[in-house]
Amino acid sequence: MTEIRAYIAGGGLAALSTAFYLIKDGGVKPQNITIFEESDFYGGGLDAFPEPNKNGYFMRGFRMLEEKVYSALFDLMSEIPSIEDREKTLMEEFAEFNKAVKTCSLSRLVEKGKAIDSKPLTMTFSDRLRLLKLLATPEKKLQNISIEEYFSPKVFESNFWYEFATTFSFQPWHSAEELKRYILRFIQDAPVLHTQTCIRSTKYNQYESIALPVMKFLEEKGVVFQKNSAVTNVNFIDKNEKKQIHQLTVLSKEDEKTIEVEKNDLVFLSLGSMVADYSTGSMDNPSAKEPSSKSLSWDLWEKIVLISNQFGKPAVFNKNIEKTKWTAFTVTFSDPLFFDLLQKITKRKAGEEGPLTIIDSNWLISFAVPNQPHFIGQPENLQILWGYGLNTDKVGNFINKKMPECNGREILTEIVKHLHFEDHLDKIINSANAIPCTMPHITSQFMPRKFGDRPQIVPPVSENFAFIGQYCEIPEDIVFTLEYSVRSGQIAVNTLLETGRKPTPIYRGRRNPKHVFNIIRTAFR
Repeated sequence: MTEIRAYIAGGGLAALSTAFYLIKDGGVKPQNITIFEESDFYGGGLDAFPEPNKNGYFMRGFRMLEEKVYSALFDLMSEIPSIEDREKTLMEEFAEFNKAVKTCSLSRLVEKGKAIDSKPLTMTFSDRLRLLKLLATPEKKLQNISIEEYFSPKVFESNFWYEFATTFSFQPWHSAEELKRYILRFIQDAPVLHTQTCIRSTKYNQYESIALPVMKFLEEKGVVFQKNSAVTNVNFIDKNEKKQIHQLTVLSKEDEKTIEVEKNDLVFLSLGSMVADYSTGSMDNPSAKEPSSKSLSWDLWEKIVLISNQFGKPAVFNKNIEKTKWTAFTVTFSDPLFFDLLQKITKRKAGEEGPLTIIDSNWLISFAVPNQPHFIGQPENLQILWGYGLNTDKVGNFINKKMPECNGREILTEIVKHLHFEDHLDKIINSANAIPCTMPHITSQFMPRKFGDRPQIVPPVSENFAFIGQYCEIPEDIVFTLEYSVRSGQIAVNTLLETGRKPTPIYRGRRNPKHVFNIIRTAFR
């Protein structure tokens, strides 16, 4: 029997998970699996690296996990050894860390430099009723409806909105359907929305705690990694009223080549990218600039949609950058002063405080202070902070610029003044390396959509291929999560190979009367 070969386009967590489940569930030989990645590193948005000048760190994102929601991710982590201790799995390391470091936010919302009482949702009565009605509304009635079309304008001035939107990065013009999915998936956490005691974190950044260990595991097994190599086109042939990929075009720095996809081979295509075309700045340079190179990640999807109406509609997600971008920042401090001052507001040590949102910030700044060290080998005298602004196209309260136009020094100055640390401004700035990063597509997966805009993981027309990542459809699950990426790989592998295995079950907290009662009670507190 001819051996199965598998080709995976994209090197993010969805691709790494696909390779893992091809081996685990599909029995595919690791050396027959090839992962093509356009950039020079694997992990997609899970990047986190020391700066070349060694006086700081950079990461495009920071993620918080929850025990019941992230079941597929935890399934994967239970099979992968830790980098630091090969006798432990990532899940064991994760459990040990969260037993020792527990999150409880006492300052979820900050105004005028002080923590405010964030427990009351401060919504109008009618919006509270709308919120509960939303959870009972079928998704077919929420197609192409935005959050601002569903709620009154007052909801966007409520504690509920400040807490929920900044935890998950929702904007008023995003999908009401997606908001409903998020609330239902996190329904069990409704009573602790303001304290964030449901949060679980990885020991280090998610690149070193998840992506890198998975990649090393696959490398050791024999999976073939080809970085700086992008799948730029696929050719289809019709077979038995279905479509079969028979050729891949792969562009590398050296050349462009065509790969023949044989009869028993499988192809997995990552569609789009949330972190495509990002641009970075520095302490002295803003991030509002053209990226050094244009990503090809959206091009492939835009080409293949011409082949079949079952392949989704990328234009729904990538053609309105003003509504899908935000600016993030990573700050490395060489002096503990900022952290010491912040602790007077939070009353918590680094790693024990959840996300903090400055609600009187025009940029609506939120930031997280992870447990230190946040990087393996991070010197004891360095401390890391990561944050972002949702309203990046507004002018700052203290810096008369839009956020992408600001360098790291100006963004940090804005934060310091909001927190009323201005008496220490010079010392804080002189001890900091703040790196801004603007991502034009970062919330694109939240744009209002209708059925069919996101393709099925294995479309009915497919003979030998599947779609993976954040822009395919997984009923009931929530995008912009590591969970979604892993689950897409599980479904893709087990569907194409007809293994009979089911993906890790989704926790459906809405079926628990206790959770339903609690969200009703929370809605009216």
